[in-house]
Amino acid sequence: MLNGYEKFKKDVYSLTSIDLNCYKEKQMKRRIDTLITKNKVDSYDAYVDFIKKDKEKFEQFVNFLTINVSEFYRNPEQWEFLDKEVFPQLVERFGKNLKIWSAACSTGDEPYSLVMALSKHVPINQIKIIATDIDKQVLDKARMGLYNEKSIASVPAEFKKKYFTQIGSSYQISDEIKRRVEFKEHNLLKDPYPTGCHLIVCRNVVIYFTEEAKDEIYKKFNQSLVKDGMLFIGSTEQIMNYKELNFKRNQSFFFQKL
Repeated sequence: MLNGYEKFKKDVYSLTSIDLNCYKEKQMKRRIDTLITKNKVDSYDAYVDFIKKDKEKFEQFVNFLTINVSEFYRNPEQWEFLDKEVFPQLVERFGKNLKIWSAACSTGDEPYSLVMALSKHVPINQIKIIATDIDKQVLDKARMGLYNEKSIASVPAEFKKKYFTQIGSSYQISDEIKRRVEFKEHNLLKDPYPTGCHLIVCRNVVIYFTEEAKDEIYKKFNQSLVKDGMLFIGSTEQIMNYKELNFKRNQSFFFQKL
């Protein structure tokens, strides 16, 4: 059991702008202690020095903190609801130039899935997705657009055939899809949020945050959306107090701004 976690949180914030106070402490501390031990370092201070001096280890730490698990069309039945119900409603209400934000987009599976799904409703050259994440490394991976077979397992066959090229055991997503997504670095707990969004997708991310941090994020999402805009959350999440946060529940994982 390592001591000095309070100081460590401050050191991490000054190094990375990641505020560990917003994460569930027990869970996060356990994960960090495991990583420090794995790197054969015996104290928080020594580990801070270690990642200051080694760029690769610093990136490993940020990557580890930001918990990147992603796949295309994750929970396909929810994407089916998006396709059959949500996109038609949004296009009818706001037209074809929808502003869509994929928040905490990880390795790009989600924003690229959004482009493919929306292409059934809107000409592909009219689609533009803003995709953000705190982790530079995963954004670089996302821009590269190279995925393993497991990541793309749930992609509908028509899109797999049309938009992916097999390279060895990996799959490269086409430039036609890539061009529709703009990747940017963004910290959900600290940076200003985009405005005028018609759809925000943020899935299986806030489960790692405290209740206070979650409420703050959902409030800011609500402010980012236009009236009747939609928030799409993950299957591991629920917003119990959605009415207080100015949302109407549209379906289990879809919330409409009032």
